Amino acid sequence: MSAEATNPATPGPITPGAQRRRGRPRIDLRRLGRAALLGPAGRDRLPDAIGHVAEAHRANYADADLEPLRRAYVLAESSHRGQMRKSGEPYITHPLAVTLILAELGAETTTLTASLLHDTVEDTDVTLDQVRTEFGTEVAYLVDGVTKLEKVDYGAAAEPETFRKMLVATGNDVRVMSIKLADRLHNMRTLGVMRQEKQERIAKVTRDVLIPLAERLGVQALKTELEDLVFAILRPEEYGQTQTLIAADTARPENPLAEIADEVRGVLREAGLSAEVLIRPRHAVSVHRVLRKRGEPRGADFGRLLVLVSEDADCYGVLGELHTCFTPVVSEFKDFIAVPKFNLYQSLHTAVARGDGEVAEVLIRTHQMHKVAEAGVVALGNPYAPSAEEHLDTLGERSDPTRPGWLSRLLDWQQSAPDADTFWSTLREDLAQDREITVFRPDGGTIGLPAGASCVDAAYAQYGEDAHAVIGARVNGRLATLSTVLKDGDTVQPLMDRMEGAAASEPSRDWLDHARTPAARIAIRRWLTAHPEGPSAPESAPRAPYSGPSARPSAANAVVDQPGATVRLAGCCTPVPPDEVTAFAVRGGAVTVHRVECPAVARMTGAGRPEVRVRWADAETAEYRVTLLAESFSRPHLLADLTEAIALQGVAIISATVDPPAQGRVRHTYTLQLPGSAHLQGLMRAMRNVPGVYDVGRAQHTAAGAL
Repeated sequence: MSAEATNPATPGPITPGAQRRRGRPRIDLRRLGRAALLGPAGRDRLPDAIGHVAEAHRANYADADLEPLRRAYVLAESSHRGQMRKSGEPYITHPLAVTLILAELGAETTTLTASLLHDTVEDTDVTLDQVRTEFGTEVAYLVDGVTKLEKVDYGAAAEPETFRKMLVATGNDVRVMSIKLADRLHNMRTLGVMRQEKQERIAKVTRDVLIPLAERLGVQALKTELEDLVFAILRPEEYGQTQTLIAADTARPENPLAEIADEVRGVLREAGLSAEVLIRPRHAVSVHRVLRKRGEPRGADFGRLLVLVSEDADCYGVLGELHTCFTPVVSEFKDFIAVPKFNLYQSLHTAVARGDGEVAEVLIRTHQMHKVAEAGVVALGNPYAPSAEEHLDTLGERSDPTRPGWLSRLLDWQQSAPDADTFWSTLREDLAQDREITVFRPDGGTIGLPAGASCVDAAYAQYGEDAHAVIGARVNGRLATLSTVLKDGDTVQPLMDRMEGAAASEPSRDWLDHARTPAARIAIRRWLTAHPEGPSAPESAPRAPYSGPSARPSAANAVVDQPGATVRLAGCCTPVPPDEVTAFAVRGGAVTVHRVECPAVARMTGAGRPEVRVRWADAETAEYRVTLLAESFSRPHLLADLTEAIALQGVAIISATVDPPAQGRVRHTYTLQLPGSAHLQGLMRAMRNVPGVYDVGRAQHTAAGAL
């Protein structure tokens, strides 16, 4: 249901890029009178108020039948007649504004018809059966979906099962979400007369749930305006400072970005490339992020260049010319055409510097890519039409045209989640991820993962619940632990245990410390719920051809300030005395102890997880498990000599791996059971004394490929 006020105290609407047509003024909803709202009674003419919608719609669909819009508007206006918003204007101005937003984004007729009617079933005497009879099953389905979403509380007190049912009911058609997002945008534009605390509550829900949904559905035009509106409400002082800087930049007589744009036009003209070069101003939140990153703003930081061409091949032609005639900033280059984002986004990103050091960011895309970049799923038109399905196939998305990959995965998660609370908490964690990386499979396929994802996430993304049997991974050709954090562009190959028997398919509870994706976390939690005595084995090295005794690490001498808690030593960093350690509470009342330099510690503290105080006690006699990395020159019998040296120290080998020799050097990884912490230094000296071994150290998982 809509927020009820106009006269916004928040910033005015942001026109989505090239979507607004020049020469057509924005409709002033506050000044519409009765005649303008209803218009002449004749069936051959649209009411004046909906003329702007029709004009925007015909700009995208020249042959669109406007009769359903006329009938929907007449029904909506008559049913809402007498209802007023808090600001005093007729309530019909709200569905009219929502429909205009969608029309400018390129929504098709069915979506616009449902948008005009989206509040009628909830707020008037109009029934869903009446909508179905007069406008068809498809419009009724969309209106019903939006009505159900209106009943959902997205806040911290949201009832998870209700949200799950609503999301599943509406997730089968992204047009429901499109209408909901446009509805929220108009509400956010018109929060001005509400109490400050209510403005802040609505803004926080918008920030935490609806903006991430807009991002995942690719509707950037809605997302960016919502971000600025939320910014203005929740951080008004910083918003005001940012707007002051933007205004000062606009008033400057010289504009470095405009100068670079002219140079780019000249370069492309000389190369015979037909392209439109536009300056795309950054919105307030984007400028604020740049300022936080760089401190003092540079002249070209207030916008980016947008280069629009006709064909995909022209995008790469433009890129080549820019990198030839300017100095490219290599670290800024990303190819989202060859590897589209999960939300349908395609574009080339680069940055170039001219002789005076001024740097400009450049986006290169086709006109069709730009339409999808701005409007996301809204730009797909009718998802049931064959043309829309063909378009999705060209973008590499699944053949189901009703939803992009992320929403499809979300529906899979809810089916796998053991309970509604798990689904809801996992969804909120996923929505909190604001950046995605793309990693490659060995066969050249791609996997989209959130930033900070590990090999655990890649395994579950590729194999589903079969990933319970994963024992390690290769990242860029080198053995890596499951806790290894992946970087954009890495090639990852999960290694599966092919042993027979149930023990070969048991995920470790510790994997939850490294899993970032809902697919991984839900699958692991589901297994652990079904197997409460599940393992917590270390995964610092993949299981390997040589395996020794399977003794478990002891945590008896790790004392934590949490009486009654089960204490475990983390498998990712295998702490032993006198390591400096910290600990974190995990599910089930257990506490996991990590070395303070373990990457998992930084991730958990960064996520706000409270640390538990821990200390070592009676360290000399307790057994400990540790992972050591030995670097050596390749020679015959080296593995046998190392194994003998370890055995002579009275140390049990739990597992061992040996990388294939590279340039005459070999890397060995051993997971070992020490009879006491005092044995560690002597063991490492004995291993270093083996001929050919030039370094032995503790395994440290700080980057892909490091053990």
